[in-house]
Amino acid sequence: MTSPTYRQGKKFQFSPQKWLKAALKTGKELIPSAVAILIFLVVWQVFTAVSDSTLPGPIRTVSETWELIIDPFFDHGGLDKGLFWQIFTSLQRVALGFSLSVVVGVSLGILIGTSTLMYRALDPIFQILRTIPPLAWLPISLAGFEQANPSAIFVIFITAIWPIIINTTEGVRQIPQDYNNVSRVLRLDRKTYFFKILFPATVPYIFTGLKIGIGLSWLAIIAAEMLIGGVGIGFFIWDAWNSSRMSDIILAVIYVGIVGLLLDKLITFLASLVVSEDQAQ
Repeated sequence: MTSPTYRQGKKFQFSPQKWLKAALKTGKELIPSAVAILIFLVVWQVFTAVSDSTLPGPIRTVSETWELIIDPFFDHGGLDKGLFWQIFTSLQRVALGFSLSVVVGVSLGILIGTSTLMYRALDPIFQILRTIPPLAWLPISLAGFEQANPSAIFVIFITAIWPIIINTTEGVRQIPQDYNNVSRVLRLDRKTYFFKILFPATVPYIFTGLKIGIGLSWLAIIAAEMLIGGVGIGFFIWDAWNSSRMSDIILAVIYVGIVGLLLDKLITFLASLVVSEDQAQ
């Protein structure tokens, strides 16, 4: 089916004025954030200059981490790797653990949402398990897998799965009864009902769970890596603390925040694509 935004015969025309106007608009929107960041840096610098704190100021932080900033790709073997490889390793673990939680979480959420019996049986259990802190699962996973990497992936999985299950279940249960009545009248088969009614109605709830889950996954891997050791941004922060490299910690924390924001934006972007496709069909 042709997308409603597609028009035949319309050619793309480059308009410098239009692009300039868009750039100016974006610049104006970024000004408040830039001013807020500048004020924060000034306050931070003044605080470290007038206090006896060992916390380095922004100027000192940049000077002490300059080599890490300009060359994040170095690899001297072992744990001596640049921040790119530290974050890349952490993201690999998050990608695997989160992907497993999506597959299992969405499937269980749909099953529980469509079955009153399953909902009554499992929902109380899930409500209890979701309140357990992520790191509380780490000793259990280490005992079960006896290896650091699978244990960290399991912690991500068990952390992200609960918001996905709960939001997917709620999405299925919020489908208007009129939709279900129409499907019975039309005698839709299960495949048609799933793709035409259940899934489109549940998508917003699923992606709400995914956004919460990806944020919790990124938080969990940082904390887990501090304990399991090895390559990873979490262990890099912990190792820097043990070596009194506060500037390295500050730089790593900034990177962690930026990556977390990008992960959230990625899920938002994917949600916009899926919702748009559903609306166009």
